[in-house]
Amino acid sequence: MYVLWPSFLMAGVTLALVFSLVDPADLTWFGAEMQLSRKTVYSLSFFALWLLFSVSNAITALLVVTPESSAPPHPRMWPR
Repeated sequence: MYVLWPSFLMAGVTLALVFSLVDPADLTWFGAEMQLSRKTVYSLSFFALWLLFSVSNAITALLVVTPESSAPPHPRMWPR
């Protein structure tokens, strides 16, 4: 959940920003017109962006190193 929700939100924001500037009907694939509807282009783009951001967030979560404290914790957990 720490990876999927942030990536879901960022995919939505990125999709909105990209397609506010680009019309899916104007897209071409190697010089040929794409035979996909706008809704299909929006859906495929969203899932591709969600996958991209999920991988990015997962790698970040794996690389986060939390320092191990050698001092015993305070009994009341305050102040740290």
